[in-house]
Amino acid sequence: MSDERRLDVLRAIVEDYVATHEPVGSRSLLERHQLGVSPATIRGDMAVLEDEGYITAPHTSAGRIPTDKGYRVFVDRLATVKPLSAPERRAIETFLGGAVDVEDVVQRSVKVLAQLTQQVAIVQYPSLTRSSVRHIEIVPMESARVLLVVITSSGRVEQRLVELVEAPDDNLLAELRRRIVGATVGERLPEASLRLAELIDTFRPEHRPVVTAIVTTLTQTFSNERSDARIAIGGTANLARFGADFDGSIKPVLEALEEQVVLLKLLGEATGGLSVSIGHETGYEGLSAATVVATPYGSEAQALATLGTVGPTRMDYPSTMAAVAAVSRYVGGILTEHWTPDP
Repeated sequence: MSDERRLDVLRAIVEDYVATHEPVGSRSLLERHQLGVSPATIRGDMAVLEDEGYITAPHTSAGRIPTDKGYRVFVDRLATVKPLSAPERRAIETFLGGAVDVEDVVQRSVKVLAQLTQQVAIVQYPSLTRSSVRHIEIVPMESARVLLVVITSSGRVEQRLVELVEAPDDNLLAELRRRIVGATVGERLPEASLRLAELIDTFRPEHRPVVTAIVTTLTQTFSNERSDARIAIGGTANLARFGADFDGSIKPVLEALEEQVVLLKLLGEATGGLSVSIGHETGYEGLSAATVVATPYGSEAQALATLGTVGPTRMDYPSTMAAVAAVSRYVGGILTEHWTPDP
């Protein structure tokens, strides 16, 4: 669509329909927007927009509503994303800043995103395999046991208790910890696993049973991918407000939300930045009347996971996109920069 005037008409139709949930006619466009053209011109532009599939007439109404194609153009041509207000930004920062661990960060993120958007919020747990090693501790316990504590760059804390064949010497544990820290801290977990395997042969034969048990347990911890398939969902009750937008039934959307494989695939498509999948673009019949707004979170150098919202195609796109982007920035900052858990 190259005609800027018709784009203005489409933008006005989308904004009015989102605000009123009523088909938009040429008269209401003239009354609510300063388009600077005659009623006949607006009617002509609406006819062209309809012929090209950007708007459609529901039933026998004189007004028009946007199609998925119309929403797509509206989103793609957004000049600016509506910024969050100062109170909204402070609320996000204060609420997320009180988190005590990664689980708490994820649960708080879901809650604040659902409240801001009044939609369903989805947050994927940070992946261990995409994280790097921040800290490792080896704590001797009673009898022949040691506690391994691993803290990743995402703030995740993993603890493992290792049963040894004999009580380890304190000097050996100190030396083993020194070498493990030197080999793994700052490395991504897959690379850290490879470097750990090289350590075993650097110890004397009589020490290798203890070293092997500890190194093997750490390697298994680094290879643990269960967090990749974990997501948290909040705000499902918000869908009840949009029953009419889903042809009077939210059941297909609820069924789609129960399929975590579907949600993980949709979130995974946002690895390149803020992503908006509208209606049939989602690829799932149950979400044909829904829009998924998603974005990765983490540091500028590395994404840890993805978060987003699911709502009706008739949504306030600028506000929703701004909320998703803002929560992503705060969550990424907390996990990668500002929040360091106790070992």
